[in-house]
This record gives sequence, C-alpha cells and structure tokens, in this order.
Amino acid sequence: MEQVMRNFFLFLSKNRSLTKLAKKYGLRFGAARFVAGDSIKMATNVIRELNDQNLVVTIDYLGEFVDNEKEANEMANECVEAVKAIGREKLRSQLSLKMTSMGLDISEEVVMKNMRMILEAAKEHDVFVTIDMEDYSRCGKTIDIFKKLKSEYDNIGTVIQAYLYRTVQDMEELNEYSPNLRLVKGAYKESPKVAFPEKKDVDENFKKIIKMHLLNGNYTAVATHDDAMIEYTKQIVEEYNIPRDQFEFQMLYGIRVERQHELVKEGYKMRVYVPYGTDWYGYFMRRLAERPANVAFVLKGIVKK
Repeated sequence: MEQVMRNFFLFLSKNRSLTKLAKKYGLRFGAARFVAGDSIKMATNVIRELNDQNLVVTIDYLGEFVDNEKEANEMANECVEAVKAIGREKLRSQLSLKMTSMGLDISEEVVMKNMRMILEAAKEHDVFVTIDMEDYSRCGKTIDIFKKLKSEYDNIGTVIQAYLYRTVQDMEELNEYSPNLRLVKGAYKESPKVAFPEKKDVDENFKKIIKMHLLNGNYTAVATHDDAMIEYTKQIVEEYNIPRDQFEFQMLYGIRVERQHELVKEGYKMRVYVPYGTDWYGYFMRRLAERPANVAFVLKGIVKK
C-alpha cells in the first residue's frame, strides 16, 4: 500500500494542470507545513527563527515546468534577491536551485547566463549555492553544467542521488573538483533500468557514497531523515576521525523537527532545507510520496479546518 501511495503522489507531482491550479489557490491543504510562505520576506522570517535555534538553512525558490526564457529569467532574478536578502539580514543560509527553473529545458546558454548572474551575486554576499538534482533525464546535463561552473566559482555544490546506478561513477569523476556534495537517496520515480528498485540496495549505495565522499576529504552534506543513515555517518566519522567541520546533516523544513534539534544538541551542524514561493505543488506532492505520515498530517489539518 505504501508503494501504491508513493507512485500515486509522484504521478500527481508531474501534472501541469494541477500545478497551475495550486499556484492560483495558494498554500492550502497542509502545504504550509513544508513551505515557508510565498515570498522572500516570509522566508527570511523563517530562516531567522531557525538560526535562533542554532539551525543553519538552505532556501529554495520553488519553480517547476519553466519552458520559456522570460520565466527562467524571472526565477533567476528572484534567486538574486534571495541572495541579497541573506547578505543584508546576515542570515546563516545558503541557496539551492534547480536547473530547470533556470532554463535547462530551453537552452544551455540561458542556464549559464542565469547561473553566472546568481553566482556573481552570491560571491559578493558570501552565499553558497547548491544545484539541486532532478530526474534521471536531466542528471547528466546538470552534472556537466556543475563542472563548468565549478571551474569558474568556488561557492557552488551539487546533489548526488544514491538510487541511481551511475552515482558511484559520477562521484569518481567529480572527485577531481573537490566538490561540496549533498548526498540523498532520491525522490523521483525512475525506471529500474537506471535506478535501484529495492530500498535495501538504495540504502547500501547511500552508505557507500557517504563513506566514499568523506574519505576523499570532501565536504559532505548527508541529507536524510533515516536514523540508520545518520547513525552510520556518525560511526564513519568517529572511526576515521573525520572533523565535524567536514560534514553536516540536512533535513527538510517541517519534517522530524525534534530530531533536528537533537542533532544540534549533540554538536552536529544541522541544515534545514526551506522552500518558498507560489509554485509549491510538485515539491509538496513529493513530500507526501516520501512518508505516509505526511499524508496523515495533511488530512488531519484539512479536517480541523
């Protein structure tokens, strides 16, 4: 039943009509639990609250199905404004973004123009930028763009997904760039031709790349809500004397909040991924797909209303 629900919500996440409808009617039906409002002003208030709790942040201006240059440029301009707000307010926050929102499905020229504009602003305001990873069809293009930008800028990282067969090879090739990587299991529905279909295999590959990246001496963000993966990371860093300033844990805004605070109390860096914006639907559906408990929470909120 859990897999059926996951597939259902992942299917809904790709529906363009529902995406447009959700943008029109705003953050309703429980989405506000996972999304920090529809403006950078609202997001900065959330960031400040999290910083006051000794949590660091990465923010993401949500956007999906960007298929024209005008909209891609608008997304990029919003990211620049977010960078400026982080610098102006002296917030402990980074920026995350998706290549499709920067124009990946339009042309590489559009993406590179927008990314250089954002990275120049980020360099000026001392803000780190992470390129989020999307579905398999865009994985190779995203990594190629990251390599090009990493040769020009130091303040950039990207994301690697454990559920893809290609992941270990990608990391071996990326190692020469001494990359700052966020390691995740992966949240998109992929064919068994390109991704491990069994959870146990994804988990084993996740452990493999965590250890691999840490022992390569690169900065490692372990993005997971899975206690087994958190404990595995702790064991590796203790066994190999990995300094605590070489890694961090990351979790999503609104999920496992108590666990986030526990990790902070234990002395680990804990970064919260905080999305904002009106284009929240696809992100929200993927969060519902990840954990049945999220669905129960939303339904409870709707009934209370």
